[in-house]
Amino acid sequence: MSLQTNLKGRLRNTSLPKSHGLMPVFEAVVNSIQSIEEKGATTNRKVTLQINRSPQNSLNLDIKSLPPIVGFTIVDNGCGFDEDNFRSFETLDSDHKIAKGCRGVGRLMWLKVFDLVEVQSHFVSDEGELKLRKFNFDAKLGVHQETVSSATQSHTGTKIKLVGFDDSYRKQAPIKGVSIANQLLEHVLWYFVRQGSAPNIQVEDNGEVFDLDKLLEEHMHSSASTETIKVREYAFELTHIKFRASVNKKHQLALCAANRLVKEESIQGKLPGLYGKISDTTGDFIYTCYVSSEYLDQHVRSERTSFDIAEDVEGMLNDVSFKDIREAVLARAKEYLKDVLAENVKSGRKRVEDFINNHAPRYRPIANYIPEDLLIVDPDKSDKELELHLHAQWYEVESQLVSDGHDIMKPHNEDHIEEYKVKLGEYLQRAEDLKKSDLANYVSHRKVIIDLLQKSIERLDSGKYAREDLIHELIMPMRKDSSEVLFDSSNLWLIDERLAFHNYLASDKTFNAMPITDNDSKKEPDLLSLRVFDNPILVNDQTSFPLAAITVIEIKRPMRNDMREGEDKDPIDQALSYLEKVREGKVTTKSGRPIPGNNDIPGYCYVLCDLTESMHKRCRRANLRITSDGMGYFGYNEPSHAYIEVITFDQLVKAAKERNRAFFDKLGLPTN
Repeated sequence: MSLQTNLKGRLRNTSLPKSHGLMPVFEAVVNSIQSIEEKGATTNRKVTLQINRSPQNSLNLDIKSLPPIVGFTIVDNGCGFDEDNFRSFETLDSDHKIAKGCRGVGRLMWLKVFDLVEVQSHFVSDEGELKLRKFNFDAKLGVHQETVSSATQSHTGTKIKLVGFDDSYRKQAPIKGVSIANQLLEHVLWYFVRQGSAPNIQVEDNGEVFDLDKLLEEHMHSSASTETIKVREYAFELTHIKFRASVNKKHQLALCAANRLVKEESIQGKLPGLYGKISDTTGDFIYTCYVSSEYLDQHVRSERTSFDIAEDVEGMLNDVSFKDIREAVLARAKEYLKDVLAENVKSGRKRVEDFINNHAPRYRPIANYIPEDLLIVDPDKSDKELELHLHAQWYEVESQLVSDGHDIMKPHNEDHIEEYKVKLGEYLQRAEDLKKSDLANYVSHRKVIIDLLQKSIERLDSGKYAREDLIHELIMPMRKDSSEVLFDSSNLWLIDERLAFHNYLASDKTFNAMPITDNDSKKEPDLLSLRVFDNPILVNDQTSFPLAAITVIEIKRPMRNDMREGEDKDPIDQALSYLEKVREGKVTTKSGRPIPGNNDIPGYCYVLCDLTESMHKRCRRANLRITSDGMGYFGYNEPSHAYIEVITFDQLVKAAKERNRAFFDKLGLPTN
């Protein structure tokens, strides 16, 4: 096949992600390593990668003004482009170095990223003479301007200059020389940890030199360990490496082909205890397992950025999937790291136990149904992350219960009666534990709401108190009614458990928007209506006709001390006024059915506030009696047919805690 004839089409059909712009550069370095090995030299083996930058500000190495990279030069002292190597270069899909994993398409990657490749190569001719071959390579002309002349140096070697770095690839490539050197080290790391050694490889950037041997020494936590395993019928070589914790890496698998890094996959958290940095007797480290195999060599894609391997090939006997490889490697990694993971496993298990005991007892009943590995988490997980993790496990238990329920309720003919009884018993036990979890969640929710209420009435760092809207939202979302709010979204139990049983519930609504009365008033408490808690919550607690009750709850800002006579400033008068307005509009059910004896429907008025001096005065003027603990007032207003109760915020919190204390104690939740 003619390279010239097919080059443009092959380039068009060759894929290279924009994030892999340095891949052709690194592949050129690998070619240089192979050229040195082909030469057979054992000493003075060297590869240099020069970073070529725009000449502007070339002396300023500050990253913010670092000159852009325009190309690279790779220099080696390998065998050079002799006749065999040059003919191979001119032939797409050449099998000249197929034994080394070469696909004969690497040069296409150069032209995906760079405009021009300039080559100067000293080689030994068939006649045994040292010669210099020069040629250029680009997408338009392919290989051109080839010349062979007398040598200008005393040893073989090649200089490849990659010119014209494509902007779309350059923008996603690292700009600092040390970053490029570190990425190159990862790409060719196999050559350093294999049996034998790698040539000396250096990266040069504007006078700075980064030696990969030194970088490796800085990064390596300890010497590598190798082993061979079988996955189905194929052999896989594993190289376990511990990097120093200062390296910006995560624990990962590194899948290699043809001695190159192809694909990295994070395994952080995929082994119990493998979270963040882990430690042995010499300090913290990051773990990577390099995986190589003839199977990977055979299934790597031509651009060497991925593999033609399925994620899972269940049921197929010969093919190996990524799942097969991952599971086999993780099993060996777990064994290799077992001693250092033990402490993390212990800490992770304790983190879950403490969280369940102190914050989320709802998960205690179902903990026995969660796989042990999933009850071991990163000890540094936040409460939010841990809650989400446990909730996902709770959902799995519930889903499995639903699935099993369908099978349990339709026993098969072959099921033995005793076996069926055992299955049914286990199923019912799981169902009971799941319901216990639901109940625990409900009780835990109450504890959180009470704690939030207590926090919301405390004085802020500014010396002021929170606005009323925070307390209002805790009890019932604002500007909503019962048709818009789920039952769990309101917390009327803070005031009275009976308030949960209602026919209609409105929060911060105008009278003309309420279906339970024909009163067309748009009245809201003066200008303070925009301050949220100067509006009422209305509850029509109806069991059967004519037994109905209307409850009005009025909430005031903590420590408010400007109460005085008048509907706008007296919360007791305000609550009674709202009650009368509902009655005046003829009370009906939310579906419009009339309720007999509107004016005789009993009313319950709750005022939630602090007993400041002005509020004490309003309570006495309303002829209310103070409670024995001095934390509230109560009484009955005969003209309005209404029971009135003034509850301080401290008493509201105290009473809610006392009513729920038995449940909190049962779950082991602190109440202080």
